[in-house]
Amino acid sequence: MQEKEVVVTNGFITLGQLLKRMRVVPTGGAAKSYLEENAVFVNGERETRRGRKLYPGDVVTCPEAGSWRIRGD
Repeated sequence: MQEKEVVVTNGFITLGQLLKRMRVVPTGGAAKSYLEENAVFVNGERETRRGRKLYPGDVVTCPEAGSWRIRGD
């Protein structure tokens, strides 16, 4: 699975916002149930909080949807 870059301009993005931006979930609210039902990893560790802040250098892996590296502007 190839890693894609996601550029953030405000210093960080939340996990819920990332999942919405990457069209993994239709709304930010849907991210909560998605994270409960699917394995999503941040820097190799399982994450279930949609409000988790992601900073440049963080890697999010969603086995069913893809892998993304956060990059600053």
